[in-house]
Amino acid sequence: MYQVSKIFILLSLTLLFVGPNAWSQTDAKVKKAMESLKAKTTKLGVAKLEGEDTVAGKKVPALFFGITKMNNNFGLVDEVKIENGGTATLFVKSGDDFIRITTNVQKDDGSRAIGTPLDPKGKAIVEIKKGAAFYGEVDILGKMYTTGYEPIKDAGGQTIGVYYVGYPK
Repeated sequence: MYQVSKIFILLSLTLLFVGPNAWSQTDAKVKKAMESLKAKTTKLGVAKLEGEDTVAGKKVPALFFGITKMNNNFGLVDEVKIENGGTATLFVKSGDDFIRITTNVQKDDGSRAIGTPLDPKGKAIVEIKKGAAFYGEVDILGKMYTTGYEPIKDAGGQTIGVYYVGYPK
C-alpha cells in the first residue's frame, strides 16, 4: 500500500511540474520523427543486407534501402534531425547485436556514436527481438531519452536492423 501511495505522489508531482500534456506532446514528437525517418527510407527502396562494410573499425553487414547504402551515410539521419529535432539512428543486425551504422547521437567527445551497439540488456531490444516496436524512456550512452525503436525488415519479413528516434530528457 505504501509503495502505491508513493508512486501516486510522484506521478502527481510530475504532472504538477511538467503539465498533463507533456508526455503526450513528447510521444507525438517521437511518432512524427519516426514516421519521417521511415518515409525517407521507404522512398529509397526496400531494405536489404548486401556485403559487409567497416563502421568505426568494426566489420558489419551493409544495410541498403534500394541502391543507397546507409553505413557511414549521415545525410538521412541529419535530415530527420533538421526537420524534427532530436536524434535519429539506423542500426544493422550483426550476429546477435544491433550496431549503429548511421546516427547523430553523440558520444561525450562530440563524435557520432557509430559502431556502438543497441543496449543488449535494454528494454528496446526485448521488443525488437519479437519483431515489435518499443516506445519509452531509455538510457543512451549515459543520458536519458524519450525514444522510439522499430524493426527494419527485409522483403522476406526478417528483422535486419532497427529504426531509432529520440529526444533528450
